Amino acid sequence: MKNNQHVRIPALSAVSCLCLLGIFCGMTFEMMAERFEVHLRKQVAKQEDPSAFESVTQIASWKSEETAIIVCDMWDLHHCKNAVTRVGEMTDRMNAVLTEARNAGALIIHSPSSCMDFYQGHPGRLKAMQAPTAKNLPEAIDQWCYIIPEEEKGVYPIDQSDGGEDDDPIEHAAWADYLESIGRNPRAPWIRQVEALEIHPNDAITDDGKQVWNLLEQHHVKHVIVLGVHTNMCVLGRPFGLRQMAKNGKDVVLMRDMTDTMYNPQMWPYVDHFRGTELIVEHIEKYVCSTITSADLLGGKPFHFKGDPRAPSGGR
Repeated sequence: MKNNQHVRIPALSAVSCLCLLGIFCGMTFEMMAERFEVHLRKQVAKQEDPSAFESVTQIASWKSEETAIIVCDMWDLHHCKNAVTRVGEMTDRMNAVLTEARNAGALIIHSPSSCMDFYQGHPGRLKAMQAPTAKNLPEAIDQWCYIIPEEEKGVYPIDQSDGGEDDDPIEHAAWADYLESIGRNPRAPWIRQVEALEIHPNDAITDDGKQVWNLLEQHHVKHVIVLGVHTNMCVLGRPFGLRQMAKNGKDVVLMRDMTDTMYNPQMWPYVDHFRGTELIVEHIEKYVCSTITSADLLGGKPFHFKGDPRAPSGGR
């Protein structure tokens, strides 16, 4: 064929053009849709000895728009002074996690329990209240969940019967006096989420298990990340916590480096505070759900508290 010879191409109909455009747009949207590559860690019983466990990690790819993050009880103040300090240490890293997830299209739900009066009229509060009632609303999703059947296979790893405060007694007494001096209840001083943790207009705000479930269904959420405090109490047991999500069929995970426990090293098993958190995380990985870290969304290394003796270079 000579270079100057033309080839006639049959004209495409308008319908054909629209079909091709639709296919192209669909492929482009799918290619542009953001995903989270997460490393799901579980503790799996060994075949040769079911009483022994080994850590197993699997990689999964989640569509960001099918993912939600629930921020549990990151209160402005707490009756335990050390707990307040640790919340402050986590906040910057947690903000980065929420920003990354939000920008990728994930749903962010802020759940500072017993603080809804502070957010009256906030767009995020209205968003949660106005979410349509889900057709599959689980029974008792508005109640605490203290245990699920899987957990009965093991032994709860720490004694938290004293409430878990790890303050020095003298410092704790001074802290209680301070809370009272600013008009707060020393036993329950929280009134809002910690101010440094950003809440955007498109985020939701609720501490109601039904509203959380309605939001998840409204936004077609398949994967739920729970972070915040405290792992052994609110994160596990709240109506929007790990146990409720797991037993009702959500693909839920704990972000294990963005949490903390209420554990006093003076109680059994007499380990340091941070090892107490690790023991709770291992319990969760055995009987409740998998865990991930903030590095799955942000890269780099997981977060460690400054006082954690296992932290690289003393924590960050």
